[in-house]
Amino acid sequence: MRLKAEIWVKAYIRQCSGNGAPAVVFRRGQADGGAIYIKVNTLDGKVCVFGPAPAGLEDAGSDRIFSRCPGADGVSEAEADAYLRRQMEFDPDIWIVEVEDREGRHFLGDALSED
Repeated sequence: MRLKAEIWVKAYIRQCSGNGAPAVVFRRGQADGGAIYIKVNTLDGKVCVFGPAPAGLEDAGSDRIFSRCPGADGVSEAEADAYLRRQMEFDPDIWIVEVEDREGRHFLGDALSED
């Protein structure tokens, strides 16, 4: 059974904060099942975005699976925001969590697909 998006986001924010990386909900989505996007800002002009992995990875052993979105090495904040705006137009129920971490840690662990 999949955790509700709201519960997953709260747990994720606690994990980030517990590791010294401030995280906030930038956009609140649908509480039960909204897609979740993680925006990691390294505070040096680069941002990495992680979003739901493509369909077919459901059996990967994690409640939610994420993949890197635009630019594997990071993009500008403006490019990341434009990407997230397009996602909101497609699905208005998405969550966006922003993490500020100079080391670029995403705290997704096994939930990150390397595909």
